[in-house]
Amino acid sequence: MAEQLINEFTVNRPIEEAWPLITDVERIAPCLPGAELQEIEGETYRGVVKVKLGAISSQFKGEAHFIERDDVNYRAVIKGAGRDTGGRGNASAEITAQAEALSPTSTRVAVTTDLHITGKVAQFGRGIMGDVSSKLMAQFADNLNQMIDDDVLSEPVAPSEQPTAETTPTADGAPSPTVRKIDGPATEPIDLMEVGGSSIVKRVAPAIIAIVVLLFLLRRRRH
Repeated sequence: MAEQLINEFTVNRPIEEAWPLITDVERIAPCLPGAELQEIEGETYRGVVKVKLGAISSQFKGEAHFIERDDVNYRAVIKGAGRDTGGRGNASAEITAQAEALSPTSTRVAVTTDLHITGKVAQFGRGIMGDVSSKLMAQFADNLNQMIDDDVLSEPVAPSEQPTAETTPTADGAPSPTVRKIDGPATEPIDLMEVGGSSIVKRVAPAIIAIVVLLFLLRRRRH
């Protein structure tokens, strides 16, 4: 399944302050519902996204990196890919973020996501993904602005203070990128039933009805 999702959110800061935050994956990761950043290797970010639908839970493990970042024109493109650790499918996305100043104290960010999903995880189809993504984007914006308002975001760590790890030389003798583990709190999975609301219920209703009918028939046969 391929789908393009278009969303936007507002950051309560001038664009010259908002843009460095928006493009700092490590600092904004805790604001993303269901997402947990686990390690950084060079310019590659790895982690998981957890989702659930009722009693069924899935976890996508993957990585992302910038393929374009224009700090002058406030535009960035991120490529990401992941797989369901339960073998139920794969997902990849190219995410384009474009920021513009709304006022001297606020910034609007338009986000276009070209999403590709395969396997059983694609069964919810079009439309539902759009509903879910818009609500998740709103949650992300609320979380980000709350962090800013609470002054939780700390100053960037000086290069000399950053954790280090051993590097292994590559075939040409150059050191490989350092892998830095992120020791953050475990995240709660995205509850699709809660986020998707009526759209999810409508989609799964036929399956629920079929199960109820089947159970009713089996019960009658036993009597």
